[in-house]
Amino acid sequence: MLCDLDNVIRFYDTAPLAARERAAGLPVGTTMDIAYAPEIDLPLLLGRITPDAWVEAITAQLADHLGGDTDLARTLGRALAEAPFRADAEAVALLRRARTHVPVVLVTNATLQLDDDLALLGLTDLADAVVSSAVEQVAKPDPAIYRIAAERAGVPMERCLFVDDRQENVDAATALGMTGVLYREPADLRRALGPYAYEAPERQQPVVRG
Repeated sequence: MLCDLDNVIRFYDTAPLAARERAAGLPVGTTMDIAYAPEIDLPLLLGRITPDAWVEAITAQLADHLGGDTDLARTLGRALAEAPFRADAEAVALLRRARTHVPVVLVTNATLQLDDDLALLGLTDLADAVVSSAVEQVAKPDPAIYRIAAERAGVPMERCLFVDDRQENVDAATALGMTGVLYREPADLRRALGPYAYEAPERQQPVVRG
């Protein structure tokens, strides 16, 4: 079982950022549109720049939308970088149950802060392995990261179930022979897992008769 992290397990609260954008006269989502453009985001996800450098890259472009106000642009970039996050309890529970049956590997486009983030979420023991783009220096949907994940799971790619919230990432997995699931809600994960959505029963100890 190969599973994405963001927008499947981890969710960010961007409401405070949206409020700041409205106050600044910007359309909501402007900061994220700039921050997640590949030329800004990919160096962070490949571990080539720090989160602080990412904020500065956002600032440089966002300031153009704010009449050159770099201080306000930096404030908005920082609000995105420091947005609070939480784990979805239902998705976590389903993955913990699945892990009683099969190996679970997180496959995520993430920063070098991922280990700290998982610790904050209390999820350091959620998976058998974690494949991070920043560590491997390759990001979804590059086929290489899927091959790494299958190897960590210890199974051929055709025996892997891959779950992600982005269609292009799912398509890349299925092109390699994996079973792909586009995630929108926990019910998608539950259906995909089938009987693995339930904990494996504990083995009963044999009764020894003397």
